[in-house]
Amino acid sequence: QVELVESGGGLVQTGDSLRLSCAASGRTLSSINVGWFRQAPGKEREFVATKTRSGDSTSYADSVKGRFTISRDNAKNTVYLQMNSLKPEDTAVYYCAANVLSSALNYRGRNQYPYWGQGTQVTVSS
Repeated sequence: QVELVESGGGLVQTGDSLRLSCAASGRTLSSINVGWFRQAPGKEREFVATKTRSGDSTSYADSVKGRFTISRDNAKNTVYLQMNSLKPEDTAVYYCAANVLSSALNYRGRNQYPYWGQGTQVTVSS
C-alpha cells in the first residue's frame, strides 16, 4: 500500500512559478514509479509528467515540456513538480500517482497507477 499527499498548490499569475510536492509513505520512493496528472473542470484527467523509480528516465506531456520539471528526493521520500512560466490553461487539480511496475518504462496512462493522492489546486490568473 502506498499513500500519497500532495501540497504546494495555490493561486498565481501568468508567468509565475510553483513547486508541487508529493510525499509518499508505505514504501520507499526508490521502489515505486511516480507520475503527475491534472484535471481541469469539465475535462478528463491527463498525464503531465513521470520519472522512473530508477531516476534515469522522464517523460512529459507536450503541453508542459520545457516548462515543468519532475524530480525525486529519495531521502525525503518526496517527488516534486517544478512548474515555471505558468499559463491560465495550466489551471487544474494536480494529482500524484504511483505504481510498483517495472522501472524500465515511463508510465503515462491513468490506468497504470493504482495509488493516488487527494490532489492540490493550481489556479493561474491571466
